[in-house]
Amino acid sequence: CGTSSGVDMVFLPGGPFTMGSDHGNADEAPTHVVKLSAFLMDTTEVTCDMFVKVQLPNPSHWQDNPKNPVERVRWRDAKLYCNERSRLEGLTPCYDEKTREWECDYGADGYRLPTEAEWEYACRAGSDQDYSFGRADQLRQYAWFDGNARERTHPVGGRKANRWGLHDLYGNVSEWCEDVFSPTYYQSSPATDPLGPPDPGVDVKRVMRGGSWKASADMCRASFRQGQRTGNTDACFCTDYCGFRCVRRVTASALATLTKKQ
Repeated sequence: CGTSSGVDMVFLPGGPFTMGSDHGNADEAPTHVVKLSAFLMDTTEVTCDMFVKVQLPNPSHWQDNPKNPVERVRWRDAKLYCNERSRLEGLTPCYDEKTREWECDYGADGYRLPTEAEWEYACRAGSDQDYSFGRADQLRQYAWFDGNARERTHPVGGRKANRWGLHDLYGNVSEWCEDVFSPTYYQSSPATDPLGPPDPGVDVKRVMRGGSWKASADMCRASFRQGQRTGNTDACFCTDYCGFRCVRRVTASALATLTKKQ
């Protein structure tokens, strides 16, 4: 569906799926069944022109094409984009900019970063394999990674979408999620709409998901996890492999409108 700000999104119906891996890294285990509510997700990563459209300066290393994914984005700047895009569309922003970590109101109808569980559910697209499309030797068709990216980002949507119509989840840039990162979280994760562990308040890392232009094929697996410092207190923080995409929980009225369009 197309939003009023011109961004294409995909409706994901939610439901149960098996998250994690018992044959990957230790922080990917144990596998566990998670049930998610329905949500909308951007079909691509947020691009440079999308970022500038809400009057935010483009921090990216590669600005030669407005359809490149925005990168060098700090976690809080990604959340600011979500709020500004919500305001642009007349939606209620999810993030309280007056709180230390810009706390998220998951009941608001605006845009936010995906939870780690939402991200993996979208990436898997109904598959329980390392890659939703099958074997690693097909990765070049679906992702820009260290095997074909030539050490840089590329315009979004240039590789095949997964079976749910989502592009670049396996590569191009890695993507911020909302959750605090903990390597042991899966041992106690709730079974319904998990939101990650509580904020420890010091040395906080947030979840980053998906491969990037510099990632190995192994790092592009659907269950691969990494934690990244947010850069909120470091003006020099910059990573040219770090971007994001937005999600939005679907209210009954929004779902009715979406259904009419289809």
